[in-house]
Amino acid sequence: MAISDKKIAFLLTRGVEQVELTSPREALDEAGATTVLVSPSEKTVQAMNGDWEHAAVFTVDVPVAEAKAEDYDALVLPGGTLNADSLRLNPDAQAFVKAFFDANKPVAAICHAPWMLAETGLSNGRKLTSYISTRTDLVNAGADWVDAEVVVDGNLITSRNPGDLEAFNNAIAEALS
Repeated sequence: MAISDKKIAFLLTRGVEQVELTSPREALDEAGATTVLVSPSEKTVQAMNGDWEHAAVFTVDVPVAEAKAEDYDALVLPGGTLNADSLRLNPDAQAFVKAFFDANKPVAAICHAPWMLAETGLSNGRKLTSYISTRTDLVNAGADWVDAEVVVDGNLITSRNPGDLEAFNNAIAEALS
């Protein structure tokens, strides 16, 4: 699927689950999109394999305080427990995510990343999925949580874990085409 005219923001910080960043990013890059790493960390981000094992370090392209949703066609929120927990408390990250919803642009969140939606009230009334440990938080925030490989509810795309990446990546590309 050619999406060469699309620019996609990936919002992340330290503790991002590496494969939940690299798999969608590679799929979108291969389809011709431009991907940009946005973060509260202004220089680099330490990725993880799971919650404990350090993986690669990635260079940040744009500090989240300077990022504007209007510069992008979609937003991807990779998971990782540390990443998602830290981002959901960051006011600039919250505002950035809200701006995508306000503009009705595609937002894709996997694993623990939907925590941001609970924190910001954006999960209320939405059908979605996530990693099982965030289910109660999302349900308490008004989400209709389901156990499915990928859930598409309007502009929102969610998946549960790295085992769902193929379906997640395909849903993102479809939303952009």
